[in-house]
Amino acid sequence: MKILLINQCFYPDVVSSAQHLTDLAVELSKCGHSVTVLTGRRGYDNPGICFPKKEIWKGISIIRIPSTGMGKKSRSARAIDFGSFMLFSFARMLLLPRHDAVVALTSPPLISSLAAIFAYFRRERFYCWIMDLNPDEAIAAGWLREKSIAAKILSALLRYSTRTARKLIVLDRFMKDRLLAKGIPESKIAVIPPWSHDPQISYSREGRAAFRSAHGLTDKFVVMYSGNHSPCHPLDTLLQAASRLADRPDIRFLFIGGGSEFGKAQAFAVQLALKNADFLPYQPLDRLSDALSSADLHVAVMGNPFTGIVHPCKIYNILTIGSPFLYIGPEKSHIEDMIRQMGDFSSIYSARHGDVNSVADSILDAQNRADPGPHETLQKLGGMYSRARLLPHLIETIECTPETVEKADIKWELSKIETSRIIR
Repeated sequence: MKILLINQCFYPDVVSSAQHLTDLAVELSKCGHSVTVLTGRRGYDNPGICFPKKEIWKGISIIRIPSTGMGKKSRSARAIDFGSFMLFSFARMLLLPRHDAVVALTSPPLISSLAAIFAYFRRERFYCWIMDLNPDEAIAAGWLREKSIAAKILSALLRYSTRTARKLIVLDRFMKDRLLAKGIPESKIAVIPPWSHDPQISYSREGRAAFRSAHGLTDKFVVMYSGNHSPCHPLDTLLQAASRLADRPDIRFLFIGGGSEFGKAQAFAVQLALKNADFLPYQPLDRLSDALSSADLHVAVMGNPFTGIVHPCKIYNILTIGSPFLYIGPEKSHIEDMIRQMGDFSSIYSARHGDVNSVADSILDAQNRADPGPHETLQKLGGMYSRARLLPHLIETIECTPETVEKADIKWELSKIETSRIIR
């Protein structure tokens, strides 16, 4: 098959959607498919970085699209960057040969609508891999009024892309429920969580020691938030807990990553004069194991309005490492589903936004229970979300005819039940 993949981010970018799409492209190429990727030329978190316009990498043809590089300093700047990318993408699509299948992700928002229109007129099978749901995200974040003209137009575009897609790949049951509420037939939706970055990610004792030494964390209890800093993942409660524990020099809070809220988190730490908080940029994939292994307690965060809209996937790498974690977010979420699967497990903590005391108490309890090294029970749960387990199902979904997709989905559901029995 000739397959076209479309997303703003791809190799060598390090944001999550780039890494997951790269895994898919490489595996499709290994399966004998002819793979072309249409992606952005600028770095997602640093638009000052420009990648080559074209290249062949691991048998994959990469075409990188120019765009403005205004960055994330404001919503209008981001909108201009997104708009320019979509405009140049559409112009480049017109020059592409016909493909058997088109797979579009959702960065920038609603690029999938453009891909759906493109695939329809060329009679190509279209698949939408929904990493986040827009304009629902923009409305939940307060960037758009639900009944505004812009929201209605964007909602119409979403309906078009979801209803013309051969298959919609969503990340959890809550995202599926949102689509069902929009009138999408259940038969068109496949729930496939984003996998961990194994085998690149694993617990490393040597890497843990080296990373902690390099960043002055030796003999500290390290609480880590690693990943995208965005309004969908508000860090106020965690930062306030850091302030509450400022008199504990043995506890350090480490924020790793980037995003529109990264600078705001740094400013908040400066405002509160937090000497127990450090900030680092995204870590390269080949050093990510060292960084993640260095934490004694990881933190996953999701904003209250965003259940079924966004899907913090950092939890899968945390499970692969086998690290204790603290979840701050709504009770209804895919992470709470995981916590319930684990039952009464002492190294997992859950708190609601605004409950600073609960977060601080959880951190202190985790410190008292600190046992450096991977927890096998957590790693066993992480095995449910490994690349080796999830990626083949995604590829099978793309390769399948409509008749065999249903059989593949049944096979996948049975495998989930069997793995759940093993964990218990």
